[in-house]
Amino acid sequence: MPINSFENYPMSWKPSIDKTNKPIYRAIAKQLQQDIINGVLLPGTKLPPQRELADFLDLNLSTISKAFKMCELKGLLSASVGSGTFVSYDALSNAYLLEDTKPMHVIEMGATLPDKASYEPLLLQLKSMLQETDYENWFGYGRAGDNNWQKDAAVKLIRSCGFKASAESILFANGGQNAIAATLASLCKPGDRIGSDPHTYPGLKTAAAMLSIQIVPIKSENGQMSPTAFEYVCKNENIKGIYLIPDYHNPTASIMTVENRKRIAAVAKTYNQFIIEDSAYSLLNEQSLPAVASFAPEQTIYIASLSKAIAPGLRLAYVAVPNRFKEPISKALYNLNVSVSPLFTELAARTIVSNQYEVLIKNHREQAKRRNEIVKRFLADFTCYGIETGIFRWLLLPGNITGAEFEALAARRGVQVYAAERFVVGNSSPERAVRIAVSAPENLEQLEEGLTILKNLLDELM
Repeated sequence: MPINSFENYPMSWKPSIDKTNKPIYRAIAKQLQQDIINGVLLPGTKLPPQRELADFLDLNLSTISKAFKMCELKGLLSASVGSGTFVSYDALSNAYLLEDTKPMHVIEMGATLPDKASYEPLLLQLKSMLQETDYENWFGYGRAGDNNWQKDAAVKLIRSCGFKASAESILFANGGQNAIAATLASLCKPGDRIGSDPHTYPGLKTAAAMLSIQIVPIKSENGQMSPTAFEYVCKNENIKGIYLIPDYHNPTASIMTVENRKRIAAVAKTYNQFIIEDSAYSLLNEQSLPAVASFAPEQTIYIASLSKAIAPGLRLAYVAVPNRFKEPISKALYNLNVSVSPLFTELAARTIVSNQYEVLIKNHREQAKRRNEIVKRFLADFTCYGIETGIFRWLLLPGNITGAEFEALAARRGVQVYAAERFVVGNSSPERAVRIAVSAPENLEQLEEGLTILKNLLDELM
């Protein structure tokens, strides 16, 4: 029996464990997971100290520690030095943002889809390729020696994003998330920790969870990652690197200042942290800003993907990798992909080298401006972050409604938006906000219809 009496002692969690189920730490972890799923333990709940729980259950401290670690690696718990262990706010969030099926008659304003302005020009380029005598090359395996000029195309596109990369540093991946997963798999091992913004791209969360890598939230200042908080985490949280989206951050739509980029880079160099810089939205900026990689080129894995700037089905990313990371990341990409599609690499390279990509992106920007003008008209009375060339906005909600509650209400009215809870990391408290994808509706009329529904819902909450 426990030495102390816990009958009237306040504890946030008092599990009842069948100690005949071995190993016991797995039984504790299973009970903890079930209590989170069933709502017995709510997101943000601080769990009892491990020693206290061990005493309550009359078990060794190491048994409790192993159970907690299992749940941490699953993303159910988040521990921070000096604060304790909490049920993660994203423990039950739907991390996969593109559902297998979408309800009928729901206006899509959740998934970040660019408009369709690129489709016809890409189709014409593709038809031209398939009429060439050596068209069969596009359906085989890619060979490393075949893509030197394609790497030059990658360098050209990345320069437009704000970073001068070398052709020797370029690797190819099947999209940005594929590049993120390969980078994590090659530079981290299970149980390692990386830092990110308190709200971040769900693809990072799913990749980290698959690889049993923990994400540590780094506090923000004025909507940007705080260099001071980054340095604190380097000293106290034993992280190996960070993930950033400096341009048009997903989901908060913030853009990191040049000064902050320099400071983040300086901290990374001081503490030898790697940086995964995701430039998925950088091409949407009318004036490019210098990438974080410009200030810490030996620390930064720079990922330039094409799905958000050109077309979502063009699953290709260019990865500029420092020489010291190139071999392990190259091997990880090979093990994940064997090779990328020669069809996609050739189509993308021709689009870039011909300068057609500049026309496509300009058209996307113009479409985004028209759509954002409509957003401003409908949501003028509310705080809605984002710039005129962006394809999504970050809407702060009035009253006390949570993002998850608003998402559910909007869905019942016929509009899909994504709540802050989908993006939150660890024990960070989710903002009362939703992400609105302004380019996802099929046309301007559908956008106006969706915004009318959202505005009426917001007015009811005022």
